[in-house]
Amino acid sequence: MGKGNGKADAPNLDLDRELPAAEGGEEAAAPPEAVAAAEPGAVSEIEKLKVERDALLDRLARLQAEFDNARKRTARDQQEFREFAAADVIRNILPILDSFERALKAPGAESGDFRSGIELIYRQFLDALQKLGVQPIVSVGERFDPRVHEAIEMVDTTEAEDHQVLEELQRGYKYKNRLLRPAMVRVARNTSG
Repeated sequence: MGKGNGKADAPNLDLDRELPAAEGGEEAAAPPEAVAAAEPGAVSEIEKLKVERDALLDRLARLQAEFDNARKRTARDQQEFREFAAADVIRNILPILDSFERALKAPGAESGDFRSGIELIYRQFLDALQKLGVQPIVSVGERFDPRVHEAIEMVDTTEAEDHQVLEELQRGYKYKNRLLRPAMVRVARNTSG
């Protein structure tokens, strides 16, 4: 019988690493003369068990690595899903932000407490979106970039460089470096080649 656990041939396990302890457990107790004196079938049996143990340890290490990779992949997928869901919600909120901008640009909205209230709500709304990671796309004066701008109109002019954004009709936004909505812009076409 083994020591204290009631099992005769239980392997010595290192519970911290979930792997068997280094060689030298029960086999080290038997002197080499005893192993040599044992019958040849017993020696080959020990060798078979060692090979099987090594194969099982290798399989265990591979399974632990696969499990760790799966855990990391699942965490990454969950994060991407959360960002995708948040982007969808933010995309649905952007028209409200557009309405605030149009209200602030409307004629007759230049004075009074009403305008102050609208500006306050607009700034709070922008601050909340920025805390979530939403950033407006800078357009006016920039070179047209089809990855973040949508050209609504090309304007012939000699006042600006070719392909420079002249006016922003609707602001574009990014969420954590992911395009939520391109900016709708008017772009210069310089005819003085």
